[in-house]
Amino acid sequence: MLERLELSMERIKEIKSEKKLQQKYQVYFETVADFLLQIEENRQWILAGKLQTASLEELEAGNYKLYEDILPANYENSYANPRYAVGVFGKEMGQFLSALYAEVRSLIVASFENDIHSIIIRTELFLEIYGMFMDACEEIQVEGEETKVVYTDKLPDFTSLKETYFWFACDYIEDILEKEVTAQFDPAGNWAGKLLDNTDISDIRYLYYYGEYVTENEKALAIYMNNLPEEKIVTMADTYTEGYRRGFEATQKDISIKKTVDVYYVLGMERMVKKAMENFRKLGLEPILYRAPASFLAGRKMYKNGYSGANANKQFEYDHEYDSALYLNTKFTSRKLEAYKSVLELKKAECAVMGGPAVIEEFGETPFVPVPKKENLKLDEHKQKTQVEYQSKARELLNQYVKGEERSFTIIAFPTPAIGDKFVEVFDETIKLNTLDNELYTRCQQTIIDALDQAEYVRIKGCGRNHTDLCVAMWKLENPETQTNFENCVADVNIPVGEVFTSPRLTGTNGVLHVPKVFLHGLEYHELEITFKDGMIFEYNCKNFEDEAENKKFIKEKLLVNRDTLPLGEFAIGTNTTAFVAAKRLEIEDVLPILIAEKTGPHFAIGDTCYSMEEDVVSYNPNGKQIMAKENEMSELRKTDMSKAYFQCHTDITIPYDELSEITAVTEDGKEVAIIQNGRFVLEGVEALNEPFEK
Repeated sequence: MLERLELSMERIKEIKSEKKLQQKYQVYFETVADFLLQIEENRQWILAGKLQTASLEELEAGNYKLYEDILPANYENSYANPRYAVGVFGKEMGQFLSALYAEVRSLIVASFENDIHSIIIRTELFLEIYGMFMDACEEIQVEGEETKVVYTDKLPDFTSLKETYFWFACDYIEDILEKEVTAQFDPAGNWAGKLLDNTDISDIRYLYYYGEYVTENEKALAIYMNNLPEEKIVTMADTYTEGYRRGFEATQKDISIKKTVDVYYVLGMERMVKKAMENFRKLGLEPILYRAPASFLAGRKMYKNGYSGANANKQFEYDHEYDSALYLNTKFTSRKLEAYKSVLELKKAECAVMGGPAVIEEFGETPFVPVPKKENLKLDEHKQKTQVEYQSKARELLNQYVKGEERSFTIIAFPTPAIGDKFVEVFDETIKLNTLDNELYTRCQQTIIDALDQAEYVRIKGCGRNHTDLCVAMWKLENPETQTNFENCVADVNIPVGEVFTSPRLTGTNGVLHVPKVFLHGLEYHELEITFKDGMIFEYNCKNFEDEAENKKFIKEKLLVNRDTLPLGEFAIGTNTTAFVAAKRLEIEDVLPILIAEKTGPHFAIGDTCYSMEEDVVSYNPNGKQIMAKENEMSELRKTDMSKAYFQCHTDITIPYDELSEITAVTEDGKEVAIIQNGRFVLEGVEALNEPFEK
């Protein structure tokens, strides 16, 4: 492997001296070659032990240099920007060369992990593409008995370039998947966990040891965390890990058969994470710090699943989300599924004892509004369907090895200094929200559930700018004395406390869901409107862009995940009025994460139900009633055709209290029981929920 790497780097060094290609292509290949040499130089520098001895200023400069080319200030003239590359090389060639460079840029983290294999295969791909350009421009001329090589402006056949990328993806997808699965499930591959265990985090230079992009935000967060009183860190960590444990307890799952837990977080939170790691180990769980994928081929996304640093440029992530258009087809997805099954089989012992993810989310950044570009690679309708089919089969496959009925999760969120001058106040307020009185909410929420369990359907109407008018159908309970439709959700898997939720009946669920402004998965939506017909999305639109077709495409790609429709998988009523009032007072409604925002009014999830692949697991509310509404007419299809039952997505859309005219439970005989009117709870027995408004 080292010999291959050395040979590749020697060949890359020769590119600058050859200068045989057209000037614009020569500059491109020299630019990417320089980056690859920088990657190898960084790897060697780290191996020499200089990472730990470098000054903070040296580390900052090195981190900036690695990410410099895609930072917003430089991105307009970067080959990583499809718009720039297409402007230089034309549409097909520009898209291809931009995607190649974007994939090569994933090697930053590989240089920190000394992941030689990842570096080699992408370096060799780059050299193979360069060789194809060299071969195409070489021409042998014969003059009498003499022959000579001349260089022309001829380019390689574009189809051949795509085939080369396709075979690279096919040949190495099993290696790439094995690396990802190992990092996620195998303690032996826990690179970041070992790093954190053996690092002095009181010196913030540690932030630069991961290879992630670091800004003033991560540094300020780390400094703030390091200066918090120990008791506050203990409270934060205990709330997080206890929520994870209680998640198993609430669903009557045996945590003792689990040996590992995936920890997702953002850089800067390490002091809490280290304490949480101690707690998890006391529970018999080895924490695995799983890095969000760096490679687009491995599944890199703008919305990170795993630990990560700052996002150097969200537009870059957005622009390359569908680079798979270069190689995605049924042949590739068949190969990928075979490889995935092979890797899961190899790691089946590790998969079987994974307890599930424990997630620490961040919030506070300025919401991102993407710039749509015609130059970006896109999936055509056939490729969209191919991708959707793969995701469905891959999830079904994973569930065979990491059984949904045996695992759990937890999610908690904290602000970062990016939220502005009120950061400390918001942080303290968030800790309070995360530790509210569970018993109080359990009682109030049970009163709401008792009313909702009488309903044939629930009517929800907006007010003011919000013109929601929706009726959500409920399942009929055979024995209301022992059964319920709604889960009484307190602070366990879903922190903070504060919601009751159900899987509604699709047939009979009709109307319009509308929100003037909402932030979902890091993206902002203006005037988002979704029409449901028998529980399925019938129409949708927003006003993000002037072009209506662009708005619809945006929603289909980001919310419908390239599907033609999705069901209403969840209907819930958030009860955390404390969070709502705090967000208003601190003026942070626009940056609240879904995790907290969904507790500040009714919310509606499009996609799978909350019980996806766990429909047959028996669970109860604190009052002993069995939760019955765990599936809908779509998830019920798992009994006959698993591929039609699940959608691999679940997006919560919340209507805040102050945009709400009413939530009313309507019984079979027409009786109406008001839950909320004009943004206030009016049901007898839940008056305590209105106290934050009054205060």
